[in-house]
Amino acid sequence: MAATLFVQPLDLIKNRMQLSGEGGKAKEHKNSLQAIRSVIRNEGLSGLYVGLSAGLLRQASYTTVRMGVYSSLFEKYSADSSKPPSFFTKAAIGMTAGAVGAFFGTPAEVSLIRMTSDGRLPLAERRGYKNVFDALIRITREEGVLTLWRGCIPTIGRAMVVNAAQLASYSQAKQFLLSTSYFKDNIMCHFTASMISGLVTTAASMPVDIAKTRIQNMKTIDGKPEYKGAF
Repeated sequence: MAATLFVQPLDLIKNRMQLSGEGGKAKEHKNSLQAIRSVIRNEGLSGLYVGLSAGLLRQASYTTVRMGVYSSLFEKYSADSSKPPSFFTKAAIGMTAGAVGAFFGTPAEVSLIRMTSDGRLPLAERRGYKNVFDALIRITREEGVLTLWRGCIPTIGRAMVVNAAQLASYSQAKQFLLSTSYFKDNIMCHFTASMISGLVTTAASMPVDIAKTRIQNMKTIDGKPEYKGAF
C-alpha cells in the first residue's frame, strides 16, 4: 500500500493509454509524457491520484492474499521435503498464489479501472464514483454483484503470467549479473535484477493486461456488452 502512493500516477497513465484508441477511435495519447501533461492540464495535479482509494484496497486484498497463500504453500512444500522447493515448484506456487489473490482483488481492480478512466470521458458519460466503497456499492446496485468480478479470468491469467515471469526473470537476471565481474550479491545487484525482471514481466503480461482493462471498463449498451470476453 505504501508503494501504491508512489505508483498510482503511473497506474492511472497506464490505464488511460490502454483505453486510448479503443473501438477504432484515434489514439488520445502518443506516449506517457503526453498523457501526463494532458491529465495535469485538464484535471490538475490531483488528477494523477484519482482512484487512489481503489488502488490501496486492491493492494490490501490482492497482495495480502497472494503473499499469504505463497508463504503458506512454500512452508508446506519445504516441510514435506528435506530440500527447498525446486524452481518449477516455486513457479507453480507463485502462479497459484497469484491466481487466488487476483480473484479476491478483482472487485477493487474493477473499481480502480473505472475511477482512473473516468476523466477521459465527456461529463455526461462519467460514472463519478466518490471513492472505492461508493464504486463497489453503486456497481452492485446498478449492474449486479457479479459485475464486481467482470474480467476475473483475464485478471487471474495476468496474475499467473506476472508471478511466473517475475520468478523466472529475477532469478535468471541475478544469476547473470553475479556471473560478471561488475556485481556482487548486494542491494545494487538486487535492484538491477528487479529492474530487468520488471521490464520482462511487463512485456509478457501487457497483452492480457490491456484486455483486462478494456473488459472491466466497458459499458453494456442495450443489453449488449462491448466485448464478449478476453479473446
